Amino acid sequence: MTEDTLIDERALSKLQWRCRRGLLENDLFIERFFGRFSATLTVRQANALGALMDLSDNDLLDVHLARKSLAQVDAQLDTEDVREVLKMLRVPL
Repeated sequence: MTEDTLIDERALSKLQWRCRRGLLENDLFIERFFGRFSATLTVRQANALGALMDLSDNDLLDVHLARKSLAQVDAQLDTEDVREVLKMLRVPL
């Protein structure tokens, strides 16, 4: 399995469960993300999303709304893959 392989149903279900957040705003962004991208989500993107989920709810919301950069909240997260997933999360309706 390569990083660009689509994630399977079981991995997708686990990721969705892991992405449940305490702030409604984060849940809404994440729900919209899965509605759009769950059928095409790769292992690489799933790993990047999982890394974003290690952030606190407030930091995640700040990064999503561009009030803070990835480098400001966690320099290790400032990678191409995480930036790609963050861009996907920000796709407007």
